[in-house]
Amino acid sequence: MSTIALDIALAHLGQRKRQTLVSLSGVVLGVAFFLAVSSLMRGSEKDFIKRLIDNSPHITVSDEYRHPARQPAVKAYPTGAVEVRHVKPQSETRGIRGYRSRLARVEAIPGLRVAPVLSGSVVLVFAGRQQSVSLSGIVPAKMKRVSTIEEKIVSGSLEALAANPNGIIIGRGLADKFSLRMGSTVSVVATDSGSRSLQVVGIFRSGNAAYDEGQTYTLLKRAQTLLGRPNRVNRFIIQLEDANLAREIALRIERETGYKAVSWIEASEDILSLLLVRNLIMYSVVLAILLVAAFGIYNTLSTIVFEKIHDIAIMKAMGFHARDVRRIFLLEGLIVGLIGCALGELLGLGMMKLLAQIELRPPGITDPVHMPIWWGAEQYLIAAAFALGACLAAAYLPALRAGSVHPVEILRGAA
Repeated sequence: MSTIALDIALAHLGQRKRQTLVSLSGVVLGVAFFLAVSSLMRGSEKDFIKRLIDNSPHITVSDEYRHPARQPAVKAYPTGAVEVRHVKPQSETRGIRGYRSRLARVEAIPGLRVAPVLSGSVVLVFAGRQQSVSLSGIVPAKMKRVSTIEEKIVSGSLEALAANPNGIIIGRGLADKFSLRMGSTVSVVATDSGSRSLQVVGIFRSGNAAYDEGQTYTLLKRAQTLLGRPNRVNRFIIQLEDANLAREIALRIERETGYKAVSWIEASEDILSLLLVRNLIMYSVVLAILLVAAFGIYNTLSTIVFEKIHDIAIMKAMGFHARDVRRIFLLEGLIVGLIGCALGELLGLGMMKLLAQIELRPPGITDPVHMPIWWGAEQYLIAAAFALGACLAAAYLPALRAGSVHPVEILRGAA
């Protein structure tokens, strides 16, 4: 019976070639545009997240606390009505206390790399010019494992910084503004410890103008001396082997160290929410294209049912059950869906390859930018599932109508 049903379904579709081709074209274009748009949107999303992850730590531990410390009076009378006024915290040297022991505990967690950093504001002075910049004290051997700074250095190296206790690495924007070059000596003025002459041993270019003009690096010990914070750091920068585990590991680190640990997911919740909304919009638009194609299939099959009403009655009179008739029209929708999916995915693959070859040169950008295309197999499965679902849904109502035909009434009316 299944072979007969398939032969009848193919015969129905072949007899209405124009309508079948129109319906098939709708499915092909729907699947192709779905793949092209999905690959472009998902590619841009993954490229954005990769840049976000690569250019910032997966987890940052700072010298802050998640919850403020309770006042002694509140601790002494937890159930009482306590009011403490004009409380001024004691002056202290800011930073992560006992950072070496806490650093060792973090390093013991598998699947991560960590580097201690001391950051503060200083004033850079050279040839009568002054500018406030951020100075980060680092351990070069550890820093290169958790950041991309080494990849962005265009002159010098982190090894040169490690070999020179009075070295400093600056951004290309800052070097151009102050007319600095490799080997130049600049004065770094800190609030509490006077000034120190440092030699430029490296220049980096990140592509972010504000970062290139406002960020500098020196050795951790030199930064501790300049900023007046001996044996202190104020950040741990952490990179994970699996960035998706950042939230869970950040909670563990916060419990073990007592200091606030912020994952990149927590720091970028608004951006990730925006990406989710964008994906929903994208899938809704492409699904609408497939629904339009489904209406074409519905129209074609409904016409076939109307035109073949007497043939359907004869088949039922010959012994075809209602389920057999329904199977024929569902097969017609399935055939259109399968052929449409195959041709649509081939066309979509060609469109994706074409998009991947496009080069853009935005104003002010020296390097060409390529369209970010995602080649994951998941989108092919989603496109096929959407298309087949739409085709079967479009064939369902005509199939029900065909299955409900009463042969006696139709044949008696024909007589």
